[in-house]
Parts: sequence; structure tokens; C-alpha cells
Amino acid sequence: MVARVAFYYAPAEDDPLWARAASWLGRDPASGAPRGQPDLPDIAAITADARHYAFHATLKPPMRLRDGVTWADALATARQVAAGIPQFDLPRLAVADLHGFLALRETVPSPELQALADACVAGADHLREPPTEAELAKRRRNGLPPAQDANLVRWGYPYVFATWFFHMTLTRRLDPEERATYRPAAEAYFAEVLPLPRRVTDLCLFTQATAEAPFLLAERVPLRG
Repeated sequence: MVARVAFYYAPAEDDPLWARAASWLGRDPASGAPRGQPDLPDIAAITADARHYAFHATLKPPMRLRDGVTWADALATARQVAAGIPQFDLPRLAVADLHGFLALRETVPSPELQALADACVAGADHLREPPTEAELAKRRRNGLPPAQDANLVRWGYPYVFATWFFHMTLTRRLDPEERATYRPAAEAYFAEVLPLPRRVTDLCLFTQATAEAPFLLAERVPLRG
């Protein structure tokens, strides 16, 4: 049984970034095993939300499957989407402040990343159960511009197509004092691995067993070679 399925980008498991990020967040996204975190104040709490969703960049956000749609259907759809997208090089990543959160972001725009996200959003939408009124209200509680609200209604998520942006979340929203500690700490912690070249070779399916369970890597689906 699967409560939700998400289409993510995640680094390869032999990429040093995978191990570094797992330790930063305190959990291995493949096994679910806990990992020791850096010695920083309140790091377990500051990374709790990111740890729950696992280290990733969202392509098709977590979705409940429609009645009658199975995990096999989701996997078949992912294979179909992935078959249409060639492998590509990921731009170099850097620690960035994103509306108060820390995240890894690309340092130059990537049309290939955008194309992958667009294909996942459109190609997997038939799998998705529409959001409930409560879910819509939660997304709207801080207000959404008209374009994002239209995306929410049509696609179940505000940040798709022209409003999508690549990011790999590292923390919750930080206050200025926390940011003064955590941004330089994150930059130092990831400094050795971020300059390494990396190639996007697969589409990752993450699943959630129950509504409260953490997301785990379920399948890597190869992109077109």
C-alpha cells in the first residue's frame, strides 16, 4: 500500500552528495536508517521537515493516487516519461537562501531540468487524486498570485511550468540568528562535494507508506541514454 507517490530528482547513491545530504538531514532516503548529523544547535528540529520528505528536488509533487490507480501504473507512467527525456549534466549546485529556507540550487538555468519537471507534471497528472478543500486552503493560507493559484487548481500544486524552480531543501525557515549560523555551516559542510560534476541519469520515485510516514526511495527509472 502506498499513501503518496512523488517524482523527484535525487543524486546517485554513489555520488558523495547523497551521503553528505543524508547525514545533514539525519536519514538515509533509501533505507530509512538514521544518520549522525553535524554538531549544530537544534539541527534535528531545523531539518525535521526536510528529513521527512527526504533529500530531493521536486519534479511531480507528492500525490495520492486516484481510485483504481496502482503502484504498477505509477511505475509504468514514470518509465514512459523517462523514456522521452535524454540524460543530461546537472549545473553546479550552491547553497542558497530561498525565502528564508536554505536549499541547494543550480548556479545557472537549466532548460533540461525544466523539461524534465514539465514532463513529469504533465505526464503523470492522470495518476493524481485532486486535492481536498483542506489541502487547497493550506496552500492558500499565505496568499498565492493568480498564476500560482491557477496552477494549484489545475495541477494540484502552485509551482509548475513557468513558476517551477529547482531546489533541494536543507532547513526549515530560519530566523536571522539561525541563518547566520547555518548558512556558513552548510556552505562549509557541502563545499567538497558541490563542485563535483554530476549527471542526471534517472527519475526517482519516492513513496510514503502512510500519511505520517517519511518518504523513501522506491525506484530509480533510467532516462533515455
